Amino acid sequence: MRDLTKNELLKLLANVFPEIKTSDRLIIMVDFPRSEKQDNPAWAQRRQIAFDWYTLLTQTRAKPGPSHIELVGYEQVGANNGDLPPSVYRFKKFPTTLSEIISFGTSIELDELFSSNQLFIALTEYSATAPLKNAARHYGFRAATMPGFGKEMIPALRIDYHKVNARCEQIKEKLDRAISAEIQFRVKDKFSYHLSVDLRYREAHVSSGRFPSAGMAGNLPSGETFIVPYEGEKDEESNTHGVMPVQFDQEIVLYHIVKNRARRVEGKGLRAEEEQNYLSHEPAYGNIAELGFGVLQDFDLQPIGKVLLDEKLGFHLAFGRSDHFQGFVGPQQFSKPHAAVHIDRIYIDSFQPKVRVVSVVLGYPDGQEEMIIKDNKYTIF
Repeated sequence: MRDLTKNELLKLLANVFPEIKTSDRLIIMVDFPRSEKQDNPAWAQRRQIAFDWYTLLTQTRAKPGPSHIELVGYEQVGANNGDLPPSVYRFKKFPTTLSEIISFGTSIELDELFSSNQLFIALTEYSATAPLKNAARHYGFRAATMPGFGKEMIPALRIDYHKVNARCEQIKEKLDRAISAEIQFRVKDKFSYHLSVDLRYREAHVSSGRFPSAGMAGNLPSGETFIVPYEGEKDEESNTHGVMPVQFDQEIVLYHIVKNRARRVEGKGLRAEEEQNYLSHEPAYGNIAELGFGVLQDFDLQPIGKVLLDEKLGFHLAFGRSDHFQGFVGPQQFSKPHAAVHIDRIYIDSFQPKVRVVSVVLGYPDGQEEMIIKDNKYTIF
């Protein structure tokens, strides 16, 4: 897989962070395993990509581009979308272990890092999307999060994100008007399940790989519009209810949803038992946190088995925390902050070949309905 050239990297930065000013400072963030035993080849490759990008951008700098670039690392938090540690480390030479970064890196408080820099790219093993979204709104920086990124995703960094943005905005306009989404699933071509999602009191969010304004953060590669279902935080209860099927390997697990929460898990295998135990221990995990519509499948990109890219290819739902999407479920609802998770379930053939999205129909306040997905494909483009 061909790496990005310096010109391609500068073009990517200009697309992702439009209107970069000469005073802007870019931080490239990575997380480190606590020990060599925790490391893996993909994680090590991701850290190398971060260092290569840092090296490219600091060699004979060209305009336009950030005026100041730094590498920052921190100890992995052990869970996707867990809160970041209070301090991190700056470094200029490439460390291979956490102990090395501590020994020759320079410690900086996270508050100071966020306050003094405007652009962030996070190439991490454990997703930093939730904490960086929240911090971006508070400190006013912009961030592109790339959890699980690998070289196989580089083609997705070369697509036209202006066109991606246009499709995402088209979906957003519909979701902003909608008060419900009716989802029909078909499992193994013989079992039908229905999930009704309450979209009242919510606005959709566009994650199109472009962050033009201060306070914006999201995934890269990107290409989705998503909305947090109504979680019942007002006087009215949520109307989200039904059954959500998810395929794990060859096993089908059925989540029974009431008032926007998975309350019970049904299935005949080990995974169903594990999910029920998890749900019993962490009820906030059962929160329906996201209704997502990825659009990248129409840009000749293929699934690679990684959530970061594959969720952007098509329809998906997520469990867990939603506060980073301006919802109301966050770490405080879990047993401990590091237990907070946001986990996507992606409905494309490579992930769930036995589960098909027969239709997604949006309901509007005037009683009109509109089908936007039929047989796993969009009907609106």
